Amino acid sequence: MNDPIQLPDMHPTLRVMPVPADANVHGDVFGGWIMAQVDIAGAIPAVRRAGGRVATVAVTSFVFKNPVLVGDLLSFYSRVVRTGRTSITVDVEVFAERNRLQAEVIKVTEATLVYVATDEQRKPRELPPLPAAS
Repeated sequence: MNDPIQLPDMHPTLRVMPVPADANVHGDVFGGWIMAQVDIAGAIPAVRRAGGRVATVAVTSFVFKNPVLVGDLLSFYSRVVRTGRTSITVDVEVFAERNRLQAEVIKVTEATLVYVATDEQRKPRELPPLPAAS
């Protein structure tokens, strides 16, 4: 049994509910489907920081902590944790709301991905400076 937890006190980057087509015959959602959703959730803050197009260049960590079931409401929380000259590293945490009438929340996945800002020719480009604080 998992210890009861709460969703993080921030807005999720992405929320989605897997359907039967996303699962195997036992009702467990395919890991590859979850990985694709994590990549989407990680790209959102990366695109914002880059001010445009990014490409995924590495998945430096990916841990499946608990199975994801059809009907779970998944919340993806992502944040930029590091930037380089052209790269943006993003942490993504995924929580499932299961048995929503009983409000059971479990952490199902955590990952770290690296994106690189790219130009229209899909070549690496430098990140723009951060806006000045007022």
